[in-house]
Amino acid sequence: MKREIEVTEKQAAFIKTDADEVFFGGAAGGGKSCAQVIDALFFAYSHAGSRQLVLRRTFPELERSIVPLCRRFYPKEAGKYISSKHVWRFKNGSLIELGYLEAEEDVTRYQSAEYDVIRFDELTHFTESQYLYMLSRLRGANGFPKQMKSTGNPGGVGHAFVKKRFIDDPDAVVNGRRFQFIPSFVRDNRFLTEADPGYEKRLSELPEKERRRLLEGDWNFFDGAYFSEFSPAVHIVKPFDLSGYTRFRSLDYGLDMTACLWWAVDAKGDMYIYRELYESGLTLSQAAERITERTPPFEDIVYTVASPDLWNRRQESGFSGAEIMYSAGLTGLIPADSGRVRGLRRLRELLRCDGGTSPKLRFFEGCCPNLVRCLPLLRHSDRDPEDVAGEPHEITHAPESLRYGAMSRPSVPEKGTPAPSERSFGDPFAKDADDGAPSYQYLYC
Repeated sequence: MKREIEVTEKQAAFIKTDADEVFFGGAAGGGKSCAQVIDALFFAYSHAGSRQLVLRRTFPELERSIVPLCRRFYPKEAGKYISSKHVWRFKNGSLIELGYLEAEEDVTRYQSAEYDVIRFDELTHFTESQYLYMLSRLRGANGFPKQMKSTGNPGGVGHAFVKKRFIDDPDAVVNGRRFQFIPSFVRDNRFLTEADPGYEKRLSELPEKERRRLLEGDWNFFDGAYFSEFSPAVHIVKPFDLSGYTRFRSLDYGLDMTACLWWAVDAKGDMYIYRELYESGLTLSQAAERITERTPPFEDIVYTVASPDLWNRRQESGFSGAEIMYSAGLTGLIPADSGRVRGLRRLRELLRCDGGTSPKLRFFEGCCPNLVRCLPLLRHSDRDPEDVAGEPHEITHAPESLRYGAMSRPSVPEKGTPAPSERSFGDPFAKDADDGAPSYQYLYC
């Protein structure tokens, strides 16, 4: 059986590439979904008995986009669509499965599956953890090529990891695996421009945010960023001597990630983050030990403000997380203000620098890389525009710790006001402070 299907130059590049991971797109109207569907058909024809998976975030999205395109391009005589199983079954034994990953845990539905090609349509709608898990499903002893082939536009929950993985280095080779970015714009799709010559003009008339994302495919413009006030040029400063500054820590603890930040505050209330701990897999006692190990003896840490849930009793031990950390040597713990929106408002105020004034919160260069990476990637929540989106979860830990710290100092202290001592927090492990700090400099980060 032979059938001619005409494609654009960019679609042809997507179909022919032998890269291990490919991302095709960048702007609206480039023919991305058509390329996925046609490429899947060609692969099924060329590799009898192969298995492929096409993913969207929800199944209704598949029914609106991928399923109609398959019905348009897939010859009836080649095979049939089994709607109850969402599978195209071809006469040569090849399968194209249509699936979705709406929640993080949906990946477990594929834990025993094997695929030769997995296709993410609109990859920026997915989280990095979903993508990485599905990479493990590319396997099989049949000798067929194994590829991850994705499409999408800027924006969405996966914007940051897609940009880092494909856009920033469009032809990277990592551990012998080749990555490729194939940019595509509406002007590259002559089928669309000939059938609808006004489409590009309509895109050009969109508001700036949507125009830059959908028409220009601008990956450096992050639509929906929560902390639009943040600017590396303004908020990141060279490390300097912190002698005489009040110091404290903020902690967001979880087994998936421990995010601890070290703060320094001057007499005017200006604050600096000069160190971070960002590590996964730590138990409560291990986290306490790592934090104390990273704090030199001469730093007079007056308190550590931490996640309120650390004061909940652990069923397995009968002790709270705070008590376990106390016993492991982390003194001066106090519970954080749990008001998320209040804390986020406070952070925005601290980051503001209107009228040429300096922000009240800044970060030492090179000393808190995960915090300065995650902070500008937070998006507004779709449910509450005053809150941040909870996905991707990996980028929320360090900013959450930052929020705790900001709310522990809600107002500018009067000049000369003494810092509270550890003993004022009722820490049973508190000891007398040293009379003075050493004269030598310490590398803060």
